[in-house]
Amino acid sequence: METIATLNVTASTGAGQLRWPRAILLVILGYEAVGAVFGGVMLIAATDGRLMQMPVEIMHGAFRDFLIPGVVLLGLGVLGVFSFFSVFRKSSNDWLMAGLSLGGFVIWFVVEIIILKELHWLHGMWGLPVLWGWVVLIPLIAERNPTTAIQNGLLICGLLSSLWYAVISIYVPTQYEGYIISTFTVSELSAIGAPTRILWVLLGLIYPLLFAAFGWGVLKAAGQSRHLRIVGGLIIAYCVLNFYWPPMHMRGAEFTLTDTMHIAWGVATNIFMWLFMGFGAAALNKRFRIYTVASIALHIVFGVLTVLEAPNIADNEPTPTIGIWERVNIGIFMLWVIVFSLELLRREKSKIDRGVNIRTL
Repeated sequence: METIATLNVTASTGAGQLRWPRAILLVILGYEAVGAVFGGVMLIAATDGRLMQMPVEIMHGAFRDFLIPGVVLLGLGVLGVFSFFSVFRKSSNDWLMAGLSLGGFVIWFVVEIIILKELHWLHGMWGLPVLWGWVVLIPLIAERNPTTAIQNGLLICGLLSSLWYAVISIYVPTQYEGYIISTFTVSELSAIGAPTRILWVLLGLIYPLLFAAFGWGVLKAAGQSRHLRIVGGLIIAYCVLNFYWPPMHMRGAEFTLTDTMHIAWGVATNIFMWLFMGFGAAALNKRFRIYTVASIALHIVFGVLTVLEAPNIADNEPTPTIGIWERVNIGIFMLWVIVFSLELLRREKSKIDRGVNIRTL
């Protein structure tokens, strides 16, 4: 009887959690569908781009005119309309239709950025909602496929997110001539005018998607743990914030509003990190709490060392060890996420083992 009651509470909680993700997903699908249909029709009606005030030359010879891009965009818009009504009617394949639509838009924006060879503010206006759509689609996928494997897969995404960030942090600097890991910050890889800006932004988008999936996994595994529910919510909010970072300028350039916003985003990001590290520690065992306290202390120490050298970037003065301090700082957090992910997976395995033992008895 107690087990049945627990299942009922969990089911009702899950249903409540899905109302707002579904509502947000509907808004995003509708927004993208209308925009794509309108844009596609405009490009087909005037293949020279005059109705959209876009010269053919911006495509750098990839297409002779806007006819093919217009047809593709219109097709994505139609798919978005079907996906919208599928999610609205709560059909059994709503998650698949939404995934196809959002996936199509992701491919569209990536290819568009590669062809245009630049990042435009319109990419943020239309592209960021697509990424947010993926964040709120994850619990819908989990709802339609309620298996332990799906839940564990979401928890493993925490580990994968840290590994992915480590991979791109090693690879992208190799594409930046003159970049020295020990003396340059990670943010300089995506600075305005940096040769690796587009590469870092495109590869970097995978990190918050993986980490957001982990956040939903934490929520799904939270059960009656209020602390874990807070952690899951904070992780998702952190990922939404990290889909867009106002870029800094390259060394020696004039300090502007975007540089100020870049610093503000960095401060907010660190606050999020400390919060869900703290709540995560409170939800687990004493050994993990001790490890978390040590991690936060080290994270602050190396953060301070990074900040002490940071003013020299704008003045184009030497920063001999800023890259080392910042990467150690990031590494401490990434390692904590890996350990936290493994602890939650161990916790879930323990639950399953106890359930098997109860059934055996």
